[in-house]
Amino acid sequence: MPVVGTVESLWRYPVKSMAGEELQEAYLGFGGVYGDRLYAFTSDAADPAFPWLTAREQRRMLLYRPRFRHAELAALPPNLAQAEASAPGLTPLYADVEGLSLEVETPEGERLGLDDPVLAGRLNENIGRKHNLSLQRSERAMTDCRPLSLCSLATVAQLEAETGRPVDKRQFRANAYLNLDSGDGFGEDAFIGKRLQIGEKVIVSILERDPRCALITLHPDTAERDPAILTHVSKAHDGHAGVYATVLVEGVMKTGDSITLLD
Repeated sequence: MPVVGTVESLWRYPVKSMAGEELQEAYLGFGGVYGDRLYAFTSDAADPAFPWLTAREQRRMLLYRPRFRHAELAALPPNLAQAEASAPGLTPLYADVEGLSLEVETPEGERLGLDDPVLAGRLNENIGRKHNLSLQRSERAMTDCRPLSLCSLATVAQLEAETGRPVDKRQFRANAYLNLDSGDGFGEDAFIGKRLQIGEKVIVSILERDPRCALITLHPDTAERDPAILTHVSKAHDGHAGVYATVLVEGVMKTGDSITLLD
């Protein structure tokens, strides 16, 4: 079974559409990365099929930095060792609501509780129509479509070369960025329909290419918009970059883990 690359970096996004955080290791469960997109704001102005307030409407959401109050409880499921020791390997529990509680640092440096009405007010600033917001919490990642997103660094580099503009990998908001041995941009597309093992235990199935939206036009540090990247991805790559995956075998994955093609 050939090794096809390594994990360059791991990311999770505790609140949907807010800033992400880089991790050295992460528990990858059937519902996605532990602690990823556990919280989101719904809006009465949104389409019922996609009820979230996101950076598409409020670009500055990207500049809000969520932090778990209890970092040790947010790192791995609290009963992971016991669950893995029980054959054939049980699905561990998430920490309780308090264990996975968050505070958010605003772009101005305020620190607010995620359920603080002041935060909802800040998210309503300078976006025209006011949104009645409701905070949602889930036991699994509230991703748009699939529980895990992967993107190779070669894909980011190819898009930068094709557009002649700087492209930050974080614009793609992937859970894992990959160094593929092929070095080919969009090389991850070759794994669609196949299984990959990441590290010692995790096995994922690559499902489909990742359809892209306006979020990739926003710089993660400034929220400034550059529509050229989405225009190019739409015209040159059918609107896709990176891939979606689902988890077949749960476990811990780490930065630097090898990626093995199983079939």
